[in-house]
Formats: sequence, C-alpha cells, structure tokens
Amino acid sequence: MQTPSLSGASRWLTRYYSARAAFSLAWVAAAFALGRGHAAVAAVLLCLYPAWDAVANYVDAVRSGGLRRNPTQALNAVVSLVAAAMALLAVQRGPGPVLGLFGAWAIVAGLLQLATAVRRWKTQSAQWASVLSGAQSALAGGFFIKQAFAPVAPPIVTIAGYAAIGALYFLVSAIWLALKARRGGAGEPVGA
Repeated sequence: MQTPSLSGASRWLTRYYSARAAFSLAWVAAAFALGRGHAAVAAVLLCLYPAWDAVANYVDAVRSGGLRRNPTQALNAVVSLVAAAMALLAVQRGPGPVLGLFGAWAIVAGLLQLATAVRRWKTQSAQWASVLSGAQSALAGGFFIKQAFAPVAPPIVTIAGYAAIGALYFLVSAIWLALKARRGGAGEPVGA
C-alpha cells in the first residue's frame, strides 16, 4: 500500500479523529442515559467500547500506510479486540472485574496511542493532543485498577468520564487539523 501524501494524510486524520470523537460522545451519552439502570445495556456498552477502538486502530493503520508501517496501531487493535472479548466474561463477574479489565486495557492502549502519536509527531500536526490522550489513558487505567478493588466498584459512568475526556482530545485534534488545512498548512511537518 502506498503512503498517502501529507495533505491526504491530514485529511484522513481529520476524518478519523472526528469519527473517534463522535463515537465516544455517543457512547458517553448512551452510558449516562441507558447504562446506569440497565445491566444488559451496560454490558453491551462495555464490550462495544474496546471493540470500536480495535476497529478504529485497524482502519487507521491500514489507511496510514499499512499494518507493518504502523505496528503500534496493529498491536493496539489486537489488544483492544482481546479486551472486548474479555469484557464479555468480566461483566458476568460484576463491576469490579470490568473496571480492572478496563484499567489494564486503558494502560496498554494509552501507551500504544502515545507511541503512535510520537511516531507521527514529525509528519502530522495535532499530535500533542494524542500524546496527552495516551498519557491520560495510561494514568486513568491505574486509577480504574485501584477502584476495582474498592468495596463497591463504581458504575459504568466512571468509564464514561474517561471516554468523554478521550472524545475531547480527538475533537481537539480534528479541529486543529481542520483549521490548519484552512490556513493552508495541512501537510506541514509540525508537532504542535
């Protein structure tokens, strides 16, 4: 697969970050509106979030030069797919195991996102938001693991807050790239 031009890569990343933000915001809305009171809906949402992350990372890796050129995203897709499958088992055991699983997943996925952003830093704008997002994800994962062992594990809205912050980072990246394109600097190799 041929590597897209920088302006083409920037257009792709703008659409990609926009789609990630939109999905995360919809997921947060569903978690608050439906996930609190319905265990079955919460279970579906808890499996859906890492499954979406797997698909998004896979598609971005393929669109950004292929899986071999994007090993952190390829690995992130696999890790997220495994987390989604494990969430099916964890939801049957209660909120504590789910939160612990999400914590472990958030740490690994966050570090892989951070590595992807650092790799893209020289060729794409708006990677500072992805760096912050990856670091925040890894930190949040540690807090999730700690909360998983609390006497009463927090509900799905705890994860919804994490997803909302992730949506904000993706939205900032999409807006940053769109504004840069409007000013004529869509493909400038700038890290900020």
